[in-house]
Amino acid sequence: MANIIPTDKIIERLRYENPWWVTKEIPKAFSSMSKRLYFNLFYPFVLERSIKRALVLMGPRRVGKTVMLFHCIDDLIKDGVNPQKLFFIGIDNPIYVNLGLEDILTLCKESLTLKNLDGCFVFFDEIQYLKDWERHLKVLVDSYPETKFIVSGSAAAALRWHSTESGAGRFTDFLLPPLTFQEYIHLKNLEHLIYDGEIQYGEKGVPYCLAHDTKELNKEFVHYLNFGGYPEVVLSEKIQSDMGRYVKNDIVDKVLLRDLPSLYGIKDVQELNRFFTYIAYNTGNEFSYETMSKESGIQKDTLKKYLEYLEAAFLIKVLNKVGINAKRLKRITSFKVYLTNPSLRTALFSPITETDSEMGNMIETAVLSQWMHREKLDLTYARWKDGRKEGEVDLVLVDDRNYKPVWGVEIKWSNRYFDKPQELKSLMSFCRENKFDSAVITSIDQLGQKVVDNLKFTFLPASIYAYNIGVITLRMRTSN
Repeated sequence: MANIIPTDKIIERLRYENPWWVTKEIPKAFSSMSKRLYFNLFYPFVLERSIKRALVLMGPRRVGKTVMLFHCIDDLIKDGVNPQKLFFIGIDNPIYVNLGLEDILTLCKESLTLKNLDGCFVFFDEIQYLKDWERHLKVLVDSYPETKFIVSGSAAAALRWHSTESGAGRFTDFLLPPLTFQEYIHLKNLEHLIYDGEIQYGEKGVPYCLAHDTKELNKEFVHYLNFGGYPEVVLSEKIQSDMGRYVKNDIVDKVLLRDLPSLYGIKDVQELNRFFTYIAYNTGNEFSYETMSKESGIQKDTLKKYLEYLEAAFLIKVLNKVGINAKRLKRITSFKVYLTNPSLRTALFSPITETDSEMGNMIETAVLSQWMHREKLDLTYARWKDGRKEGEVDLVLVDDRNYKPVWGVEIKWSNRYFDKPQELKSLMSFCRENKFDSAVITSIDQLGQKVVDNLKFTFLPASIYAYNIGVITLRMRTSN
C-alpha cells in the first residue's frame, strides 16, 4: 500500500523532530529537565559499538523513556558526535503509518543528503506502534553494522516477548522502572535531608543512608506514595491537582483500552478495566482465583490471562507464596498482587494521608516497587499453617538455586513493634526455622535494634528502608 502522505511532508516532520540538525542542541524543554539516576547506567549501552546489537529501552508509560532518549542525544552532541548523525523518530506519529523503519531511514538520509549511515545513532521512540517491529529492527541491525539503533517502547508485554523471541543475539534489553524514592528525592533536590550513617544489623554495623529529620522525610514519602512514580507529576503541581485525569488518560486508557487489547485481541475492554480497578483498590492483598472470580464476576481462565497481561505491561506484580522454610508450594492457590507504582492507586481513587487504614498496603506496595528495579530477584511472601500454628512474613527473598530463604522483612507502618518486639511471633518462628539470627522490621519513625530470644531485630523507618533499596539497587546494577 503506497503512502498517501507526500514525501516532502514526511521529511518536514523529520526535520521538526530533529531540530539539532540545525540548532546543534536539543530543545530547552528537555535539556532543562533533571536526568534520572538511571541515565548513567543506560548511556554506556548507547555508546557500546563493539557488539552489533540494537538497544531496547522498556518500561511503563510516563516513566521518562522519551526524555532519556533526548538526554542521550544531548550527551552525544556534547561528546562531539555530529548532530546530523543523530536521528529521532516518534513511531507513534500517524505520518509514518505505512512506512517501514528502513523507508524512514532512507528519508532521513535524503533530507540530510548523507551518503551512508556509518557512525549514526538512530532513536525510534514508541516502537510498539509498528507491526512486526522486531523483524524490521533485526534487518536494520544486520544491514547497517556501522549504525547504532536505540528503540523505546511501553507495551512491555510485546516488547519483552518479541525482543527475546526474534531478537536473540540482536537486542539488548534495558528496563526503566517507575521513579524510586531515592530518585524522587534527587529530582526534588532534597538530598540535604539524607546523610551517610550506619545501622546495626545482626552483630555488625552496616553503612546506610539515614535522615536528619525523619518527620520531614516521611512527609515527602507520603507525597511520593501519592504522586511519586512519574517524573512529570513530581515536578508539576498542576498535574498533581488533576492526577486522576492525567494518569487515567495517559496510562489507564492507553494501556488498558488500547495497547493491551490490540496486542492480545482482548474483546471485553471494559471488563479488563474493571478488573484492573479492583486490583488497584486491593493492592497488597492476598487473593485466590476462587475469591477473585467470585468478587469480580470474571471466569478463572480469563483472570489468569488478565493477570499475565497486566504484569507484562508493568502495571502489576504478582507475588507467590512460600511455606515457612520457603519451599515452593505444589499448587499455587493464593498469591498477592501489587501495583508496580503506588501513585497509580491515588490516581484512580484519591490521595492518602499518614493515618489512613490503607497506609500499610501502600507502604508494602511502595517497598515492593523499589525492589522491582532488580530483575531476576525471586521475591515471595511466606504464609503457613501447621496444626494450630500459623504465620506470615511480608517479604521473603528466596535463593533460586537452592530454594532457601536469604532474608525476611516485616513491612509495618507502626511503631508498636519497636516497643513490643515479642509480638512479632510469625517473624520469630520464621527466623528460628531458617536459622536466622537477625531480620528487618519497618516502622513509622523508630530506628534501632531490639533483641528478643537471641534474635536481633533491626527497626528502620519505612521511608529510610525504601530510600536505601533504591541506593543499593543502583549500586548493584552499576557493578554488574
